[in-house]
Amino acid sequence: MLRRYLPILTWLPHYHRRLCGADLLAGLIVTVMVIPQSLAYAVLAGLPAVVGLYASLLPALAYALLGTSRTLAVGPVAIVALMTGAALSGVATPGTSDYLQAALVLSLLSGAILVLMGLLRMGFVANFLSHPVIAGFLSASGILIAASQIGYLLGIELSARDLLPRAAELVRHLPRFHPPTLAIGLGSLFFLLLMRQYGRETLRRLGLSRPLADLLTRAGPVFAVLATTLITWHLDLAERGVAVIGDVPRGLPPLTLPGFDASLWQTLLVPALLISVVGFVESVSMGQMLAARRRERISPNQELIGLGGANLAAAFTAGMPVTGGLTRTVINFDAGAQTPLAGFFAALGIGAVTLFLTPALYHLPIATLAATITVSIITLIDLPMIRQTWRYSRSDFSAMAVTIFLTLVEGVEAGIISGVALSIGLFLYRTSRPHSALVGRIPGTEHFRNVERHDTETASHLALLRIDESLYFANARYLEDTVYDLVATRPELEHVVLICSAVNLIDASALESLDAINARLKDSLVTLHLAEVKGPVMDQLKRSDFLDDMTGRVFLSSYAAWRELARPPNG
Repeated sequence: MLRRYLPILTWLPHYHRRLCGADLLAGLIVTVMVIPQSLAYAVLAGLPAVVGLYASLLPALAYALLGTSRTLAVGPVAIVALMTGAALSGVATPGTSDYLQAALVLSLLSGAILVLMGLLRMGFVANFLSHPVIAGFLSASGILIAASQIGYLLGIELSARDLLPRAAELVRHLPRFHPPTLAIGLGSLFFLLLMRQYGRETLRRLGLSRPLADLLTRAGPVFAVLATTLITWHLDLAERGVAVIGDVPRGLPPLTLPGFDASLWQTLLVPALLISVVGFVESVSMGQMLAARRRERISPNQELIGLGGANLAAAFTAGMPVTGGLTRTVINFDAGAQTPLAGFFAALGIGAVTLFLTPALYHLPIATLAATITVSIITLIDLPMIRQTWRYSRSDFSAMAVTIFLTLVEGVEAGIISGVALSIGLFLYRTSRPHSALVGRIPGTEHFRNVERHDTETASHLALLRIDESLYFANARYLEDTVYDLVATRPELEHVVLICSAVNLIDASALESLDAINARLKDSLVTLHLAEVKGPVMDQLKRSDFLDDMTGRVFLSSYAAWRELARPPNG
């Protein structure tokens, strides 16, 4: 039982020096790489930059104890930062103590929700977010994040948070751009884009090994931060209007206690739930993908507890909501992390930065962080997925399009809620009209296929109806109508066989419909049979009176039903 909730106990007893060396190196690399992102995502959420560092300390340690992924790196991420800023802007003014307190409450609620979901084994909730909806939400969020950084890149102060008002405000204030800020912002942006596109190939041509070239390419944000910070300091650009990070408190994060304000908790409950679910989906997807590469497994239910523990740790150490980050996790994986202790070492490294190096961050331009954010979220905008969904399924595309539109126009909460609701609605609509097909025998075989697609043998007094969906409350009435229409159009019919090879469930409502079908067919002198009923479904039916009352038989296969019933009635 203890190992179930403390996965560290499964691998720590087998820990040795070689693993420690690999984890230590990965931790050092992650420390250097993620500091710019941690600062940037805190700013994106409307919080002081140091909060991003705080959120990369104890939360990472908590996940190392409770998480099941060997390589997942936990901390602030772009999507969660955007959702955090959207949630907090409605309850407090950025930069105030109330805003910071609301961030702690949001972290606490998110952590509590995740832990509760984990204890209730609700990892399956991720299945309610269809991939098109997630892709649409991430793409729209990427656009929102990029739009939110334009003002910082140009040195223009924009007050509007929503996309359209912000765009209108940008057009009005565009002539007031700040040239030094623009130079730093666009310079950093172009450098990072060039590094991402051509850095690895260029460094390989210069004779560097593949691992070193990959490492230096990923370190692009670090080089941008170092260069622009030195330039800003040397030229004293802060005195000339370039916005900088400014004073960053030195030292480890203070212990904090989220306040209990019932109205605030109630207001932030839904945003916390959405942040929890979206963060969990992003985290567990990345964790499962990387675990599969090493033939490892993760437990989604324990991941809920691990991420919940990380958010609770953030709530009590002046942090912000966190989850498993795409960029930092890939860096951690590529750097050779073998166990969650790599995250522990990275947290120690970031802790050393907060203790000794924060004064060096004073001259770090906000424009550089904006460029870092903008480049990092490019991968969120998934145009190939949008095109593929349009070609493959117009109904799924409609869910994606609604998600994108409402996320851009109404905000992230409206977008994700509407996308999930529409996905569930489309699922209910599809399954409420289950596909069914009259099948016949392929001559000379024991195979049965749709009579409208293949040349088959049929019998006028026998109907073999294949049901291609589980039967439940939403489609039970539709099944009744389908069978009644079949009987009404074929007066010579004497036997109806429902082929249940695709039926994995028959709920109480569907059972009532089967009873009604059986009684209606009996009155019409038609016998009802079943075929190819799966074991669990048959076990369920045996707990009812349906099989005793059914006028016909249950056949093991469609061929057995054909062989028994296809003979002419007077043959």
